[in-house]
Amino acid sequence: MMFLLVVSNDAFSKANTINAVRIWDSPDVTSVVLDSKKKADYAIFKLSNPNRIVVDLNQTKFKGKIPYIKRGHPLLKNLRSAEQKNESRRFVIDAKGKIQYRTYTLPPNDNYGHRLVIEITKPSKAQKTKPVDHIKSIPIQAKRGRDVIVAIDAGHGGEDPGAIGRYGTQEKKIALRIAKKLKRRIDNTKGMRAVLVRKGDYYISLRKRMDIAREAKADMFISIHADAFNNPRVKGSSVYVLSERGASDEASKWLADKENSSDLIGGVSLDDKDQTLAMVLLDLSQTATIDASTRVASNVLSEIRQVGPVHKKKVQNARFVVLKSPDIPSLLVETAFISNPQEEKRLNNARYQNKLAKAILKGVKAYFKSTPPPGTWLAKQVKGARQNQAILPASIANR
Repeated sequence: MMFLLVVSNDAFSKANTINAVRIWDSPDVTSVVLDSKKKADYAIFKLSNPNRIVVDLNQTKFKGKIPYIKRGHPLLKNLRSAEQKNESRRFVIDAKGKIQYRTYTLPPNDNYGHRLVIEITKPSKAQKTKPVDHIKSIPIQAKRGRDVIVAIDAGHGGEDPGAIGRYGTQEKKIALRIAKKLKRRIDNTKGMRAVLVRKGDYYISLRKRMDIAREAKADMFISIHADAFNNPRVKGSSVYVLSERGASDEASKWLADKENSSDLIGGVSLDDKDQTLAMVLLDLSQTATIDASTRVASNVLSEIRQVGPVHKKKVQNARFVVLKSPDIPSLLVETAFISNPQEEKRLNNARYQNKLAKAILKGVKAYFKSTPPPGTWLAKQVKGARQNQAILPASIANR
């Protein structure tokens, strides 16, 4: 009897439970998330004819419900589950065509317990070059000058809610609202255009956020967040740029990654350079980028100070992954402390969100007015203004 009792307790201690199954859709990825009591012990594989992904979980029970998949879903056809032998549980994700996937686990946070995430995408294909109307597009663009492009990254999203305020406000939602307001203001500014890294409530990995900015050929990257601390009295905004240590770590990764080394750093490819020269070029690019980031961050911090209190009076340095693009000036704005009840209320206020967006834009415009990227409409305006200033009589020009 004692032996049987010990085995029973041991089996009970190993048993796991899937409490919920959720689906998050983004423009490129569909994530199927299994919420579990403990870290999942699983095996996963893909089958064809028909196309499907099979997930087997050892000694696992299922207490949740299977989510409904809309008929028009671009990737998924059905999601089903069944109990297997040895108290295991199988989930089958039926796909509409060929797919690829990656999987990872996430530890518990304030909202969820252990999670097993299956990210599903269409098979990657080589991008086809779109035909360009050389007669119309290029001359007009060259004559007018292109727009300055600002990538706006709303922090967190989907499975990652970020910090949560006393009244239940989620950082991911505040960040997206401010990001959208900032985008509207930038798009309404002549010579500027904004690209949202995240357009809805879904998760994007930190390095993918950098990739999206690079694909958009962004001239600047701004990440929007809301800070949190265990002391609810702490308040104020902060602005961060990449630290020198973070830049050094990133340089090593870029040189070790063949995909990165063939990319362009400030317009120069590294794949045909020896290790020493590549490191020098990368270091020069990162030094110039951190300097530019610090200047625009100082402008933004100065403008935000007019909206409300600041937590740090100077621009801060950190090793945030999203700030590590070696040739795109990048800054991270902690708009306020969501853990402070008063600031949480302000962050939920549309007028306050608009004030923050306006302040960030003013700081960015001030930077681009003094340092417009070559070939842009803003650069042509600055050049024209300087030429006009140069031909004026000294008595008028100095007024």
